Amino acid sequence: MTEVTAAPATAPVSPAATARLLAEAARAVDAPDLVLAVSRNGVRTVHTGGSAEPGPVPRELMAYELGSASKPYAGLLLARLVAQGRVRYEDRAADLLAPGFPVHPAVRRITLRHLLTHTSGLPGLPADFYPQAVPRWSTDPYGGYPADRVVRSFLRARPRHRPGTRWRYSNFAVSVLGHTLAAATGTPWEVLLHQQVLAPLGLDATRVRPGPDGTDAVGHRRDGTPVPALDTGGFTAAGAVRATPLDLLTFLEAHTEGAADSPTDSSLATALTEVTRPVLRRGLRHAHTHTLTWFQHPTPYGPVLFHAGATLGQQAFLGFRPGTGLAVAATATRRVHRADTFVATAYGLLAETR
Repeated sequence: MTEVTAAPATAPVSPAATARLLAEAARAVDAPDLVLAVSRNGVRTVHTGGSAEPGPVPRELMAYELGSASKPYAGLLLARLVAQGRVRYEDRAADLLAPGFPVHPAVRRITLRHLLTHTSGLPGLPADFYPQAVPRWSTDPYGGYPADRVVRSFLRARPRHRPGTRWRYSNFAVSVLGHTLAAATGTPWEVLLHQQVLAPLGLDATRVRPGPDGTDAVGHRRDGTPVPALDTGGFTAAGAVRATPLDLLTFLEAHTEGAADSPTDSSLATALTEVTRPVLRRGLRHAHTHTLTWFQHPTPYGPVLFHAGATLGQQAFLGFRPGTGLAVAATATRRVHRADTFVATAYGLLAETR
């Protein structure tokens, strides 16, 4: 099914042409449920498909698990709290979480910026996470590791590298960021995210817990077997967001040129600008650029900012091209595998489309 809205007369690419592009791209992805959605200056084109029979709720209105694509929401939340003067990027996480508690000197130096930008020196997950996770790796690896355990693991951590010196992707670090912001504001993470990001942007179909029966997409293993809804345990900030593809477009549109001027609260406009600004480089010849929360790549049509995510049975991709009004959101309900084409297909729509 393809849903097309009317395009303004000045649009360089027609919605019909975009619809054909999405339909062609969808043929490269094998998943029970698939949604590819594009916004061009607010004009949306949505393609839905997949190998499964459609259910009573249209695919574009189902809530999908974002996994690590939840992190841009955490980044925008931090940027807004900084713009409001409630925290600073250079605040030390341990001081906010447990003032006066004795920690390793390297842990004492870890700031909120380090946690968000994967430069804290923390591993991807706590060392003691794996013994409890391995026996249920394919069904519920995170649910048995609650928030208080994440915090305790952070306070007794021994980082391998001095904070700020190396980049290492870390779900652990971003989860600690979530608990730190909750402690600093005296507000639970879920409430804080809703107050500061979801409600102001009108993201009524975005949440961090499963919704009413029939409204959440069901993930699948590679063989097509359904998997249970993800329980992120204490790692909420790193991967718990669920959203409909239409809400994903709304979130992305807020980051594109001109949208940052629309929020009535200046702190939100400031935050939307801040999270698109490059802050570090890494990799061979420092070729990889990152903002506070997005990966950034050069393309023939200008830089693209994006983040992908995967859970036990679902995948998501979010991306936009600053200054052009182009945004791409994609979701699929099959677990990622070695020959998977989902991310490459979604990224191609963002980086290779005029």
